[in-house]
Amino acid sequence: MEEKTVFVTGANKGIGFGIAKHLGLAGWQVIVGARDEKRAAKAIEALKAEGIEVLGWVSVELKDPASIAQAASELGKRYPKLSLLVNNAGIPGDMSVDSAHTEIRDIRETLEVNFVGTFALTKALIPLLARNHGRIANITVPSEVSPYWHPLAYVTSKAAQNAMMGVMATEFAQSGTPLEIFSIHPGPTTTDLNGNMALPGFHDTETVGQKVAELINDGRNHQGEFIELYPIVEEK
Repeated sequence: MEEKTVFVTGANKGIGFGIAKHLGLAGWQVIVGARDEKRAAKAIEALKAEGIEVLGWVSVELKDPASIAQAASELGKRYPKLSLLVNNAGIPGDMSVDSAHTEIRDIRETLEVNFVGTFALTKALIPLLARNHGRIANITVPSEVSPYWHPLAYVTSKAAQNAMMGVMATEFAQSGTPLEIFSIHPGPTTTDLNGNMALPGFHDTETVGQKVAELINDGRNHQGEFIELYPIVEEK
């Protein structure tokens, strides 16, 4: 059977862990991306308990260019067969305030991690992924503003990430680069990012992880697509 290797950022918890778990259960070799070694070790232990082949973990801090460069270098040297990058890691920004009360520093910090850091990691891994005719899947939210949920810093950072995906997909297609990039919106999910919010229409990370894995494994080309698993729903 052909070996399939995936690197999932933020795989130590939440949606990232769910994605890593269900890709692993589907036969992928998993590399855990995390900021903290102890949390990575705990996630690896849990994944291995499910019978998943975990190749190891790579430290990556998306707000630190040096960490991103080191992670990309390590992935290239240790895992030359890497063929899937799942850009899942991110920070929420301050979701408790409206735009009029959002601090400029919060906008900068959220963009720095969710967009600039994600772009920098993706850019650094393009040569390796292209050699392996690979794919890039971004976990994101719609650029269109929902009347029910619209924290400015977070939505802005993800809109920028969506633009990155669209531009890269167009360029890959135009240049004949053997690389596919697409975005997945999990929909309302109960995670640490939103304070473990659980309202009608929300799903758990187990359900979302399974759905994302099924989408990635569906055998179709999703170049440039924005795919919603579950829409954002009105809060009751």
